Amino acid sequence: MPFNQNYICCFGEVLWDLLPSGKLPGGAPMNVATHLQNLGTPSVVISRVGNDELGDEIKTFLQDKNCTLDFIQTDESHPTGKVNVFLSEKHEATYEIVHPVAWDFISISPETIDLVKNAKGLIFGTLACRDTHTKNTLLALLEVAPLKIYDVNLRPPHYTQALVETFLHKADIVKMNEDELEIITNWYGFTEGNDEQKLSQLKDKFNLQTLIVTQGGDGAMVLAEQGFYKSNGFKVTVMDTIGSGDSFLAGFLTNYLAGKPIDYALTYACALGALVASHKGANPPIQEVDILEMIG
Repeated sequence: MPFNQNYICCFGEVLWDLLPSGKLPGGAPMNVATHLQNLGTPSVVISRVGNDELGDEIKTFLQDKNCTLDFIQTDESHPTGKVNVFLSEKHEATYEIVHPVAWDFISISPETIDLVKNAKGLIFGTLACRDTHTKNTLLALLEVAPLKIYDVNLRPPHYTQALVETFLHKADIVKMNEDELEIITNWYGFTEGNDEQKLSQLKDKFNLQTLIVTQGGDGAMVLAEQGFYKSNGFKVTVMDTIGSGDSFLAGFLTNYLAGKPIDYALTYACALGALVASHKGANPPIQEVDILEMIG
């Protein structure tokens, strides 16, 4: 990967989602990376798999998505990550995340530090830091990352308030869903006022550059230095919600980091997230023409 600052690093879990209908590759960082790559934004996944068949299949999947394997570590002692996924009658996903697995032991190296230092930014989440080893690796990488993008992704019981606060303090851009917004604002008593006021209180408390909140089928909202933005989203027939938020983040960042207006980046991201929700799995083959057609 050339150090030309045109790529984004995605740090954390890579795994297999074990659905009732079969297994699908997943993990928020890998989902974001493959969507970024599909949209023409080079991405590098920093993670770890086991020395097993599932690990080999993850590597093949990433290669098929034109993602480099240079920073996918191999663990001789722990298996590749797996998640048991259960879908409700409303097609909403809940997760049972196997522990411990290879991505709980992502290690740091001088090459990884150089990679992150020379990237456009580093995307990270909460789940990968449920154990000390990977958390310490991430904290070291955050010290050198030029832009820190925190995709909250709370997965009980794999988080604490203290851990989330650590990452909120370090982040420049934060993305969360409306349930996570309610949890986090309740911690600080930010329960009065409208959505914009709640976002403003949170943004100010942690000195965030940009705060993004997804609202499922009701779209999303963004509070940035330029102002407050809201998109009502796009109505689709939902197959499942796996990876919809990850694709949203990829769509938003592709446009935001290219200097496009925030309202356009938000509309684009909502369209991509809706299209992904209308397919099975986290990584359906969505094309730019599909997104633009939905936007109209």
